[in-house]
Amino acid sequence: MNIPFTAATGEAGAPKSALKTWVSYPERKDNAPVVIVIHEIFGLTDWVRGVADQLAAEGFIAVAPDLLSGKGPDGGATDSFEGDKVRAAIGALDKDEMVIRLDAARAYATALPAATKKCAVIGFCWGGTTVWTYATKQPALDAGIVYYGTAPDDKDALAKITAPILGCYGEDDQRVTSTVEKTETLTKEAGRSFDAKIYDGAGHGFLRQQTGRDGANEKAARASWAETLAFLRAKLEGKG
Repeated sequence: MNIPFTAATGEAGAPKSALKTWVSYPERKDNAPVVIVIHEIFGLTDWVRGVADQLAAEGFIAVAPDLLSGKGPDGGATDSFEGDKVRAAIGALDKDEMVIRLDAARAYATALPAATKKCAVIGFCWGGTTVWTYATKQPALDAGIVYYGTAPDDKDALAKITAPILGCYGEDDQRVTSTVEKTETLTKEAGRSFDAKIYDGAGHGFLRQQTGRDGANEKAARASWAETLAFLRAKLEGKG
């Protein structure tokens, strides 16, 4: 699916651009809430599409935008980059431009005839950090789920968040998990909702790398996914 949006000022190409997006629908008789899936630093991969498909299997309309749309060779997206060049391209993305693109995905998805107006966002690693960024910019967001991503080290920025945030972290991912305690303190001081889950023995990227760390990653993946679904159902459907 290509979602049209108005490009950020100074972006190459025509004023109207297209956001390449993977869309997965659930099978249900009533309208479904929306979950935006923000990819890792590897871009829109088959694994991310699989996460979207799994969310759809659980009853949500899942949309996974390729935030590198139009940034690749000849205006391509993730699949137009060679090797590790995709990581550098994602690292160069402008935060305000990402918000424009995520807003376009949100507006498209919540306007679907099969959708409710409720919308959450979930992201992994770089995408998890982007969840925090987006939550500070989009007050209409209903929930955010961060997998091993770092928050802004700024109480004023965190105070702008209106959505409740669930964070899922590996105990042995010290680079990221060492920031959680301060994030808890700052969000509490700002009067915001942040529930952090730290899983014993799990490393970075445990939802993708479930075979790692002598079973700890798989255990963390199972537990965090159950937490994720419960959180989404509570915040988007009032269940639980």
